[in-house]
Amino acid sequence: MITGLMFRDSIISAANNITNSRQAVDALNVFPVPDGDTGTNMSMTISAAAKEIATLDDNCTIDEAAAKCASALLRGARGNSGVILSLIFRGFSKGFKGLKEAGSKDIANAFKEGVDAAYKAVMKPTEGTILTVVREAKDAAVEMAEIQDDPLEVAFAALQAAKEALAKTPELLPVLKKAGVVDAGGQGLILIFEGMESVWHNGVIVQPLDDSSVKPVSTVSKSTVANASDDIEFGYCSEFLIEKSETAKEKDPLKLRAFLESIGDCVVVVDDSDIIKVHVHSNEPGNVIQAALKYGQLINIKIDNMRYQHANAEVGVKEGDKVIEPVVSAPENDYGFVAVCAGEGLEELFTDIGADVIVSGGQTMNPSTDDILNAVMSTPAKTVFVLPNNKNIIMAAEQTISLASDREVRVLQTKTIPQGISAMLAFDDTSSAEENQMAMMAAADAVETAQVTFAARDSEVDGREIHEGEIMGLCNGKIKFIGDSICDIAYKCTDRLFKRYEHTLITIIYGEGVSEEDAVKVEERLTKKYGSDAEISIVNGGQPIYYFIISVE
Repeated sequence: MITGLMFRDSIISAANNITNSRQAVDALNVFPVPDGDTGTNMSMTISAAAKEIATLDDNCTIDEAAAKCASALLRGARGNSGVILSLIFRGFSKGFKGLKEAGSKDIANAFKEGVDAAYKAVMKPTEGTILTVVREAKDAAVEMAEIQDDPLEVAFAALQAAKEALAKTPELLPVLKKAGVVDAGGQGLILIFEGMESVWHNGVIVQPLDDSSVKPVSTVSKSTVANASDDIEFGYCSEFLIEKSETAKEKDPLKLRAFLESIGDCVVVVDDSDIIKVHVHSNEPGNVIQAALKYGQLINIKIDNMRYQHANAEVGVKEGDKVIEPVVSAPENDYGFVAVCAGEGLEELFTDIGADVIVSGGQTMNPSTDDILNAVMSTPAKTVFVLPNNKNIIMAAEQTISLASDREVRVLQTKTIPQGISAMLAFDDTSSAEENQMAMMAAADAVETAQVTFAARDSEVDGREIHEGEIMGLCNGKIKFIGDSICDIAYKCTDRLFKRYEHTLITIIYGEGVSEEDAVKVEERLTKKYGSDAEISIVNGGQPIYYFIISVE
């Protein structure tokens, strides 16, 4: 039987195993554009779970271990691969619900639940990816469970089938075959399964290598201290998680919220399937804790004296010091906005056009679901629009919809910075949330985006070789130009997208590695060709990775 202890240790082992090899998984990405690479995202996602699950004692049940793992994975998910991984293990948690330990049929059922959860979340599943690998593993587990009453044999059969499926991914995706690699997400999943198998079969936890640490993405957020006034009504900020218990005296989190609102403010009670996330400002932290204990055991408890913090802040905080404790704001306004971007200029731009909170992140820095959720909860609005501004952040953002229970979250599927800007400019505070979502996405979809960056790795696109370090021009996400001149590529991309009598506006956003003079050079070439037909603006975005981000409208 697979015990809770075995599952706990296997997740720690799995996290170490993929972290040790994350760079090798990153290298499997066939698209040469620098991005939030698969190995790094999956490593950071499961490492978040390993950190939390390590607090469980040796007598935990597999239900408890799997539930804690799934909850941490959901909140720590980064990038599309991380979200899919979290959904697989969320399915595992459903399969193990109510069990002290798992037998062969339980393992097979957990795989079925995991595959169902992952496939349902993807609108257009692509075969030859992590989805194929986990589905083949599920099929093998179900088949073995019918003839073998040994969960270790079922798990081993699933792992072997997953490896065979991974080897076949190049036959299902021509781009993989051309590059001579297997699917990166599938490889990451194999490493995770191998790390788990090491514990289940050999009792050995894979140990981390000295140079395998991953630096987490940080969120730019307002601190409690910065927002504290001279006259703080409620002095203690309490934040913690409640692990729900079936034997708990209380079950309804709404009763807890009502009590907390009677003794404090800035109350947030987020009800997940296995945990309740609590935040409250009060003068009675002891009573807060006593009320919460009626629902289950408490973890990750933080109680801050805000009056003391504010007094120290008035004395002076060193420049550069950051308080990363998330702030929770009561939903007072009708609408609010969270935007994901990187670069001081872009952060200032989004703030100027109405964003309440900026999440620092983008192409190579995919924020976690929890990062985005914290930003949502610090936005003082009943309806919060989230603009991911990157296709690899959309899925993580969408996970916050079910987690922010005291406010509505609407995720706009903006894939680029210009789409996010146009979406926000289309907002109308006299319209309903539904009307605004439609209008904002219509505005975003009408934007053509050019991006100029560098090749992160050798690759081949549409029969043309691309070498690491070469300059690439992307038109609406597709590589169209390759060369060695940043300004020339920027001009060519814009020229390809701009159509007289259809477009009138061009915005040139320049980032790290180029200057305003470079942007002016591009502007002059475009003006020479299009004259008064094009109104051109230049913005200092300060963004990393992309030398230029150019919008055509």
